[in-house]
Amino acid sequence: MALTPVDIANKEFPVRMRGYDRDAVDDFLDQVVQEFEALIRENASLREQIESLNERLEQYRSLEQTINRTLVLAEESAEEIRENARREADLLLSETRAQVERMLESGQEKARQILADNSDLIRVLDTLRTQVRSLLKSQLDALDGLPDPFAHVAAARLNEPRGEGGRG
Repeated sequence: MALTPVDIANKEFPVRMRGYDRDAVDDFLDQVVQEFEALIRENASLREQIESLNERLEQYRSLEQTINRTLVLAEESAEEIRENARREADLLLSETRAQVERMLESGQEKARQILADNSDLIRVLDTLRTQVRSLLKSQLDALDGLPDPFAHVAAARLNEPRGEGGRG
């Protein structure tokens, strides 16, 4: 059983011959009671403080756990965002490469078509040149084969007698 201030205050000692001074013992017991009550109050106050601090400590531990979970989630989210960004960049890069490839192939096909059209035009031009030359040559040959319409005039002049006084 625990000793209380009331136990101390109510404690009675048997009186004997040549015993202690009762007033001194009572005064001392009163002082012990006061000190004991102060210690009990202080002990109760300290217990309340300990309980309050334990509650705060538990709150801080809970907060720490929440912060740690949040940090883990943030790190996981950041890693997921980085991974998604990397995948998206890779996809965009491959799509861009494919588009560039298609554009290059299309450009090369157009260039081949232009070259083919150009070579067709060159062949047509060469054919036209050849045909025009041939036409011109045949026309020149036809012209050369025509009799000279003025040949008889020139021949008549040559056969004309020349007079000495001439005409007048």
